[in-house]
Parts: sequence; structure tokens; C-alpha cells
Amino acid sequence: MDKNQLAIQYMEQGKMEEAAKIFGEMIEENPKDPIGYINFGNVLASMNDTERAIKFFERAIELDPEAATAYYGLGGIYYEQDDLLKAKDCYEQAIKKGLESSDTMFMLGLCLLHLDQPRLALPYFQRSIELNGEDAEAQFHYGLALAGAEMYDMAIEAWEKTLEADENHADAYFNLGVAFGGIKGDTAKAITFFEKALEIQPDHILAANGLKQMKELS
Repeated sequence: MDKNQLAIQYMEQGKMEEAAKIFGEMIEENPKDPIGYINFGNVLASMNDTERAIKFFERAIELDPEAATAYYGLGGIYYEQDDLLKAKDCYEQAIKKGLESSDTMFMLGLCLLHLDQPRLALPYFQRSIELNGEDAEAQFHYGLALAGAEMYDMAIEAWEKTLEADENHADAYFNLGVAFGGIKGDTAKAITFFEKALEIQPDHILAANGLKQMKELS
């Protein structure tokens, strides 16, 4: 097992200090290799040492402007910091540089959704689902983007598919309740969905409020 594999194994085991030590040695041995900086940046990010992580990712990009995973790492940090514009730009660069994974597509879609650009988010959620059809969160957020674009029938379908992937997705039941109660005018179905959301997550305040409103109407 080479050093890189050993360090990654340490990361998977949660032994971050041991992983950092090996990645540090790799950088000393090959200071022009961007992989060491990217991996060290990932370790630092996982330890919430974000300022140093950013510097390592940026150094990797200096060494290799095509280092897609460095842009992805930066995107994750900026997303956690709620700097959505920077995160969006980084995920766009990661995709442009060839990192067309389901996670990258999902995260770019998420940034655009949170930036109130649901229509722009749609193709990225679609692509994420194409690459990983079992991802309940991608289906769920695809539904949110569709609803934001006022494509309600398709949103309902996306939330139903969310439940096929994760039958205990309380927020999918809640949103189905909103769709059937507020858009379809089907109070009985809305009540059923709100009750299911509360069965899964008893402290789901929005579902509780939705259920109360539907019962008052029924």
C-alpha cells in the first residue's frame, strides 16, 4: 500500500492526524504534485480548519489549474460558510474541469436553488439523478426546484420518487401535503401526508401547522 492509499484509509477510519502527517510527508517529497495539497485540504476541511484548507486547495490550483477536485473542495467550504456565490462558481469550475459526478451536480443545483434560481438548478438536479437514481435528496430537491418553477405536477412526481428511495423522508410527505392541500385542493390527501410526516418526525412544526389548517377546512 502506498502512502496515498494509507492516508486515505486513515481518513476513512477517522484518524485525521495520522492522515495529515502522511499527506504532509507527501508534499515535502513532491512539492509540485497537487494531489498532496488536495488531500491535505480535505483533511483540514474535515477538521474544520477551513482557512488552512482553502490555502491548500488554492495551492493545488496554482500547480494545476485543471485540478477539478480542488475546486470541489473549495466549493464545499464556501457552501458551509453560506457563501453561495463563491460555492456556485467553484462547483461550476469543478464540472468544467471534468468532475461531472452526481455529488457535484447536486451541490451546484443546491447552490442555485438557495440563490432563488430554481429554473437554473433543474438541469443539475436532473443530471445528478441520472447519475445516481437512488439519491433521495437529489429527488427531493429536484422537486423543490420544480415547485419553485411552478411545475407542480412534476414536483409531486419527484417527491413521490423521493419516497420510493426513502420511505421515511418526512419533508417529502410535508411538501406533498402542501401541494395537495394548496395546489390540488385535495384536503383529505393533504391531511394524510401531513399525518405521515408527523408520524416520522413528531416535532415537524410545519407539518403540524399544515395539518391543523387542513382539518379546519375539512
